[in-house]
Amino acid sequence: MQVSGKATRIELFKLTTQMKAFHMSWFAFFLCFFGWFGIAPLMAVVRDDLGLTKVQIGNTIIASVAITVLARLLIGPLCDRFGPRRTYTWLLILGSLPVMTIGLADSYESFLLFRLAIGAIGASFVITQYHTSVMFAPNCVGTANATTAGWGNLGGGVTQMVMPLIFAAVLFFGVDAVLGWRLAMVIPGVALLLTGIAYYFFTQDAPEGDYRELRAKGLIPPAKSINFSSFLKACADIRVWALFIVYAGCFGIELTINNIAALYYHDQFGLELQYAGLIAGLFGLMNLFARTLGGYFSDAAAKIVGLKGRVWFLFVALMLEGIALMLFSRMNVLGVAIATMIVFSLFVQMSEGATFGIVPFVNRQALGAVAGIVGAGGNAGAVAAGFLFRQEGLSHQDALLYLGCAVALISFFALAVRFSPEVEHAERESLANALRERALPAGA
Repeated sequence: MQVSGKATRIELFKLTTQMKAFHMSWFAFFLCFFGWFGIAPLMAVVRDDLGLTKVQIGNTIIASVAITVLARLLIGPLCDRFGPRRTYTWLLILGSLPVMTIGLADSYESFLLFRLAIGAIGASFVITQYHTSVMFAPNCVGTANATTAGWGNLGGGVTQMVMPLIFAAVLFFGVDAVLGWRLAMVIPGVALLLTGIAYYFFTQDAPEGDYRELRAKGLIPPAKSINFSSFLKACADIRVWALFIVYAGCFGIELTINNIAALYYHDQFGLELQYAGLIAGLFGLMNLFARTLGGYFSDAAAKIVGLKGRVWFLFVALMLEGIALMLFSRMNVLGVAIATMIVFSLFVQMSEGATFGIVPFVNRQALGAVAGIVGAGGNAGAVAAGFLFRQEGLSHQDALLYLGCAVALISFFALAVRFSPEVEHAERESLANALRERALPAGA
């Protein structure tokens, strides 16, 4: 839907309505990642405690990302109907419950169900992208989307580093490992609960107010006209499904690495849990700037050659990601493996930023639905990759090689995203208007 009052600048140290949404959305997504993958760096302990086999661990990895496919498909239309503020608030509050209580798991089956329930908070990504898309103008929306998502994804790296330290701190007080991992998960759960409450009080749906207020004034369509019709419109667009597959090839890979990296370094190089977690965390830490770069270059390409520039940049970034992943899979020396992983991580996250540099322009009337479907693609990719890592006869190195080849092939799907001359012209006009507005003194 079209709203006015969008910001043409990202001013990190100002607390405008747009920047409150910017900061709250990335921080909420950060904590969702922390809760979502908080158990991953502790899996070596959980494996010993619950006696999990390789196949069972693979199933829990699949469960943690499979439910998110459905959750992301549903959450987009809910944003269109209820607004991102209320949708995020309830997702955070409800999502905190399984995170805090996963420690009650005492068998493979119960642990699997908890990981399944926790995976629903992965839908937070769609709300984050939706909220910034509503708040920022075409000249900087790619950068805004990429930065909030990237800083949120940073939680996937930080949790790899921090959760083993929280676990060690719990053990310091005389608690054994069996109880320690259970108590450690309470901390991210409480943080999610508090953030959900804060999101309601410190944000609003759009620059001019909440959706309820805007509908009452007739400024945006009534909720009944949105409902799930927007979802059907998005489903009928082949470009949406091309981006679905593209996102499977970048964010799906990131989710997979978040789930297996610590265990991979622990088993492949014989590292202790804390050190394996620290190295695995470097992959996620690249989100501090890498995804922002993807959005920035997407915006820059659009200023030069229009929307097709965004598409071509996405293709190149995704192809380089696939090549880098193939190289990483062949590394047997720890130092070289780490360096290659960092390069691979750079292109993964740039590809993610470039993908959502395109999403806001596919169908403005069904933004939530488009973001939801494309976002679900990332989790669908992680589910597909998860089946590789549960195969008894397939090493993790070979599984990563196959994934790299798949990503290189997927990069060509980006070229299926095309825009009509009318849309290209309209977006050039919108971009020019945003740039003119940006050139005015702040507050003018």
